[in-house]
Amino acid sequence: MSSSAKAEAILALNRFGMGPRPGSIAAIETDPRGALIAELERPYAALAASSALPSSTKAFRTVADANAKRQARATLAKREQEAKRKQMADASAMAPPAMAEGATQDSKEQASKEQDGKEMAEKAAADAVPDPGRPIYLQEVKIRTEAALNADIGLTERLVWFWSNHFCISADKIQSMSGAYEREAIRPHVLGRFVDMLLAAEGHPAMLFYLDNTISMGANSTAGINRSRGLNENLARETLELHTLGVRSGYTQDDVISFANVLTGWTWVPAGGDPEHGGEFSFNPRLHEPGAKTVLGKLYEDGEVEQGRAVLRDLAIHPATATHIAGKLARHFVADVPPPALVETMAKVFHDTGGDLKEVTKAMVSSPESWTGPATKLKLPCEWTVGMVRAAGMTQTDPVRFTAGQTLLGERLWRPPSPKGYADDEATWIDGMGRRLDIANNFSERAADKVDPQDVIENVLGSCVSADVKQAVGRAESRQQALALLFMSAEFQRR
Repeated sequence: MSSSAKAEAILALNRFGMGPRPGSIAAIETDPRGALIAELERPYAALAASSALPSSTKAFRTVADANAKRQARATLAKREQEAKRKQMADASAMAPPAMAEGATQDSKEQASKEQDGKEMAEKAAADAVPDPGRPIYLQEVKIRTEAALNADIGLTERLVWFWSNHFCISADKIQSMSGAYEREAIRPHVLGRFVDMLLAAEGHPAMLFYLDNTISMGANSTAGINRSRGLNENLARETLELHTLGVRSGYTQDDVISFANVLTGWTWVPAGGDPEHGGEFSFNPRLHEPGAKTVLGKLYEDGEVEQGRAVLRDLAIHPATATHIAGKLARHFVADVPPPALVETMAKVFHDTGGDLKEVTKAMVSSPESWTGPATKLKLPCEWTVGMVRAAGMTQTDPVRFTAGQTLLGERLWRPPSPKGYADDEATWIDGMGRRLDIANNFSERAADKVDPQDVIENVLGSCVSADVKQAVGRAESRQQALALLFMSAEFQRR
């Protein structure tokens, strides 16, 4: 293959995919751009791999039921300890006075021991009921990570990761639903219409809980009048600022308040109140602020839940949304400061197709501006980690080790620091290179007996590494050191 064909294949795998793995460069080198388009047209198989995992509502109820049982066990243990303490107190009260006077200090020590024993008994009783939340989370991590490891190129998986971060929630607030939310609200729509993803994400119980819409109620709603509780603006504000229009796009605080009132009543079924439907989306008219409302200059008649959906549909096709989404996609895939012509092209396709995300992605990978810039974009920690494992030819992962590594690198899976998601620029991640070295050394130690660094250079990376890196790898004192040097090279860190 020619050096230019090889270079374009390498760029395609790194910039738009999950990184090269053995044989991947040769597989696409005749037409790298066509290979990316072909992946977008291929039936999306990653959904089938997760069919055995519980739905978000099933996972939510499973964890809620376990927590209720844990609390019940702890309560019973507390009652038993209190009954024993009462028996001992009654026995002490019946003891002869002389014995009682000499036992004051002993009683204090005994009381302290009893308190410790009580707490230990309660904890032991609760721990007797396994916590299903962590295993469910780790199963989701494994399925997600291995989908990336086994992808031919990985463009579709990269889109899943991008959109999951765009419409992020946090497992710190609702761990049970974090993986299933991505499978239900994001994966089905990454190659579909933006409006469908928007409706799925904003109406998902995990998002409603994460952004506190489950406790929002209109001042003039039945519940608002009776309970004197207020409006929560979080979901409305983040939908406008982060998910659709973007900052400084023309909306006002009045629009936020009005939209928040539109979304009142969008809630979920509490787990304790309904063991069969707990965690499911529910529109509660008693929480909904009645009446017509104006958002961005348009009047929306009160149609209960449909009033909110109507606003979302209009936001999805707003020109500001097209520009915001196009700019964010181009910044993620191509450069921290993407070419204006590329953003303009993608925004036009978004607008002209009504937000067809497959067509927008095709426009991105077909545009010459996506290919002319140098590979200066620093890979996010998760991209770099998965790329390292792919380069080693591995297709499986230990989710416990993977999540620990992501925590060290500052990109905990499904645990962004805010509703903005993880930042997508070099300035945010460049200070973490020392931690990447720790991860590279640890992985290289485990992979050294199975992976030849020279083989990675020649057959995985396609000899794209510089002469200096090749020389450093050749002079390394061990395979482990050679692999670590390779994985820490600029050619491997950037795309």
